[in-house]
Amino acid sequence: MKFKPNQTRTYDREGFKKRAACLCFRSEQEDEVLLVSSSRYPDQWIVPGGGMEPEEEPGGAAVREVYEEAGVKGKLGRLLGIFENQDRKHRTYVYVLTVTEILEDWEDSVNIGRKREWFKVEDAIKVLQCHKPVHAEYLEKLKLGCSPTNGNSTVPSLPDNNALFVTAAQPSGVPSSIR
Repeated sequence: MKFKPNQTRTYDREGFKKRAACLCFRSEQEDEVLLVSSSRYPDQWIVPGGGMEPEEEPGGAAVREVYEEAGVKGKLGRLLGIFENQDRKHRTYVYVLTVTEILEDWEDSVNIGRKREWFKVEDAIKVLQCHKPVHAEYLEKLKLGCSPTNGNSTVPSLPDNNALFVTAAQPSGVPSSIR
């Protein structure tokens, strides 16, 4: 598992850990998404993201996390939503990012051997559903009608109490300890 020595966890008013992530797409068509290997379970794929630092805006945190975990830079697009994981007490701001630069070596590839791979959206959903169902929900929401921005990269600003939350469903029979 990845360890950050100076990491400070940040929480919202209800005690949820504040996180940020990006669905990183190869193009504005949003048909191929980049997944990274999990630091905890290297044979499993995840959406790059992580905890927000104090005073950090969600969009900036999302861009930083994909740079560290996936070794990519790009154009930050729309906020897809704020996804809530009741089991882990996380709230994750999930953005769309169109990749414009791919680094050959990046922080997590060097430090922990993290890998990355492009997946068709449908394949990514299948890969994520078994061990990261909340991450699969990001892509499900994308498919449900959040159409590509066609070059418009405005991100709405949301107050802390906004009702744009998506609550993750507990898959039956799967203990939360294995997710």
